Amino acid sequence: MNTEFWGVVFMFVLTVLVAIPLGKYIARVYAGERTFLDGIMGPLERGMFKLSGIDGNREMTWKEHMVALLTINAVWFFLGMLLLMNQGILPLNPDGNPSMSADLAFNTTISFLVNCNLQHYSGESGLSYLGQFYLMFLQFVSAAVGLAAAVVLFRAFRDKTTDQLGNFYTYFLKSCTRILMPICLVIASILIFQGTPMTFEGKDTMINMQGDTVEVSRGPAAAFIAIKHLGTNGGGFYGVNSIHPLENPTYLTNVTEMFAQMVIPLAMVFAMGIFIRRRKLSLVIFSVMTVGFLALAIPNVLMESAGSPTIAQLGVNQDLGAMEGKEVRLGAAASGYWSIVTTVISTGSINAMQDSSMPLSGMNELLAMMINCFYGGCGVGILNFFIFIVLTVFISGLMVGRTPEFLGKKVEAREMKIAMIVALIHPFLILVGTALASAFPTIGAATTNDPGFHGFSEMLYEYTSAAANNGSGFEGLGDNTLWWNISTGFVLLFGRFIPIIGPVAIAGIMGSKRFIPESAGTLKTDTFTFGFMVLAVILIVAALSFFPALTLGPIAEYFSIR
Repeated sequence: MNTEFWGVVFMFVLTVLVAIPLGKYIARVYAGERTFLDGIMGPLERGMFKLSGIDGNREMTWKEHMVALLTINAVWFFLGMLLLMNQGILPLNPDGNPSMSADLAFNTTISFLVNCNLQHYSGESGLSYLGQFYLMFLQFVSAAVGLAAAVVLFRAFRDKTTDQLGNFYTYFLKSCTRILMPICLVIASILIFQGTPMTFEGKDTMINMQGDTVEVSRGPAAAFIAIKHLGTNGGGFYGVNSIHPLENPTYLTNVTEMFAQMVIPLAMVFAMGIFIRRRKLSLVIFSVMTVGFLALAIPNVLMESAGSPTIAQLGVNQDLGAMEGKEVRLGAAASGYWSIVTTVISTGSINAMQDSSMPLSGMNELLAMMINCFYGGCGVGILNFFIFIVLTVFISGLMVGRTPEFLGKKVEAREMKIAMIVALIHPFLILVGTALASAFPTIGAATTNDPGFHGFSEMLYEYTSAAANNGSGFEGLGDNTLWWNISTGFVLLFGRFIPIIGPVAIAGIMGSKRFIPESAGTLKTDTFTFGFMVLAVILIVAALSFFPALTLGPIAEYFSIR
């Protein structure tokens, strides 16, 4: 067990050590400075701009950025619907998987479009290889969209006064060519050499240890799995995600996939400090995020390693921890750590069944998504955290009698209204959705495996995962129904684009304001005192919004098994 704990420590330390130089590289990419990939990717990017007729050098306002973002997402949505509803008659379908129904295609397309990858189907039987390839494409571009939106925020605070915030298409393309693709090649290569399939062949027949003949699904899995983690997407090529022995064959692949889903969100924090020339601010943000992350991860590792009190009462040995729903090759500690990484980062992939977690572990997984800003997804983690910075600046300024300012720009009523809308839409989507599902048993309770406290947690988790663009689930829920497909589809849309548009709008408005030099009366935002205030605001907002729902679900379940 001690070895398992050291494995968890190694994974976290390795990620931080790599994220620092990667953050420097990312800052150079978005600043237009020379990098080692210029000779390879430069001609490719120029060729794509020439072919598309887009002027990658034209400066855009924040509104033009958002129009471009929403337009290309709309195009990808209609292409996805067309493909998934007709995949049964299209090529690259060696296993003969059928086309999706309209409501399932709607949910699936939106889910991958918004970087959530909530899957109401099983990967092996629900998609053709062509469908898998299109979803892999969406995993690249949805991650790049989040990164590009974050860079707009960076630009707004780098220059003293400006409404020209770079070019969305340039940020988007460089996110794909300079960041996501090169790292994905390395990760996919590791997975291939560890045994993950990368082929267009259909199912293979094998004889298992029991002597039974079984069919094993294959396919272009390694490429899909690499971007699913690096882009904080999380969609499984196989139905059980990274629990599957071909999707996550060894402890090395477990470390690799864990590293992949964390490294860009961490690196973006350091990139922000370097890009806007405020490294101390990025250190404060990283510290707050890390405190929040460890406060959730450490208890989960300990609780999953300690075992289940209910099983202990049966006299069953639990030296390996709470192993129900977990893989022996990975262990309880690594599974407990993954359960928080995947919900904090908004990846949503799993290496153990979240539904089998201890009740309070499940609560921490829910809290990680409800807070939704401790590291967060590619780019959007910074955007979500920025909302809490704006709220804290305003509250702190009122408390000490100083004008609310952030990086030389006043925070006024207009920005606060937008920030409050963004902060409140998240709990609104989660709680209203869960309330409706609970109020009508035929659409909610009837689809759960457990009508009690855990059944409520399953419904709460589904809407929390959708609103946080996470994609993991308490899989005791039978979610491939018209209600769950349509309702979570709309939650996915609002939960993705409002938290992107809001922070970018605030940054654009503040960026065009007159720059105010720091003075003795300026509230400093790059101190650990301010960082503590941000953490307090995050916890208060989360506690006030979600504590009653958590009491009805995981907390009540915890006391019921004691």
